[in-house]
Amino acid sequence: TVIGVEAALLQSLSHGFVSSALFLIIGVLYDRWHSRVVKYYGGLAHTMPIFIMIFLFFTMANLGLPGTSSFIGEFLLLVSAFEANTTVCFFAATSMILGGGYSLWLFNRIAYGNIKIVGLDLSFREFVLFLPLVLGTLFMGIYPNAFLSPMHATVSNLVWADLWI
Repeated sequence: TVIGVEAALLQSLSHGFVSSALFLIIGVLYDRWHSRVVKYYGGLAHTMPIFIMIFLFFTMANLGLPGTSSFIGEFLLLVSAFEANTTVCFFAATSMILGGGYSLWLFNRIAYGNIKIVGLDLSFREFVLFLPLVLGTLFMGIYPNAFLSPMHATVSNLVWADLWI
């Protein structure tokens, strides 16, 4: 459906913002301690509060929290899938819930618990790298029509073009 294709395009844009930020978050940790092993981290909420707030924001965006870009894309995808096939919608919703589970598990292991390593919070350079990703994620979540309206005519033509052949 038109909604499904628009949702897929919007979710692709959202994925670009959110996944880029999550990779950047892991890059910040790796840059400081040269380890990707989660069990070596813990308690960073005590020593890196700004970093943890940004990490929490993008974890919630990855979950599809309302007001973030992922919510609009995931909601429209589920609506479109439900119209087409409720079984597909069920499995899509289940995968979103499981994805949220591992995102929260990762955040919990890194942010809370016993302080295992002490690190400096984000530098100004790192904060400036995160800022456009935060603003883009919020803008797309609060005003999705800025992205949906320009693509609507093209997507409609794409979806309905086969009917005239």
